Amino acid sequence: MRNVTRRSFMEMAIALGATGAWARPTATRSNSSWHERRDLYPEGVASGDPESDSVLLWTGRPPKAKPFRILQGIASGLLGSKAFDGGLPSALLGLCLHFFIAFGAACVYVLLARWGNFLVQYVYFSGPLYGVAVYFFMQMIVVPLSGARKGPFSFKMMLIGIVIHIFCVGLPISLVTRRYVST
Repeated sequence: MRNVTRRSFMEMAIALGATGAWARPTATRSNSSWHERRDLYPEGVASGDPESDSVLLWTGRPPKAKPFRILQGIASGLLGSKAFDGGLPSALLGLCLHFFIAFGAACVYVLLARWGNFLVQYVYFSGPLYGVAVYFFMQMIVVPLSGARKGPFSFKMMLIGIVIHIFCVGLPISLVTRRYVST
């Protein structure tokens, strides 16, 4: 197991945060004709891309929800209901908090992977499992301790949240960690 230096830690952190670098350097218009069918995915997750050489991830949101309002909802964890009256500053705070939490989750995984090689060797098992752990940590510890409004429990939304955390949190973190952490 190699020692983590500041430089190697920063390289790992930048690699975890640089998923945008995997995209094409320039955006191009699709050659395929298609249209969005919100009636098929009113509040879920759909994945697909009409082009064979690119990737597109759709994360559904309730049709009337605005991204600005969703970011303010994240900021409400610190500010309470005042976040929804805070305009752009509270939305930017929500965006920063979201990335801070994601960065923290990635750092915890990297540190755990340094102690044992299981997390690096079995990424397709440990990554999704870690995504589930992050989901429940957020739902059972972080959200209850925050000032965010608590909604009613929905089994369907819990399953959607778990799937999102498996494929958009745990698995990417484990794959990038495997690439940059040697055991």
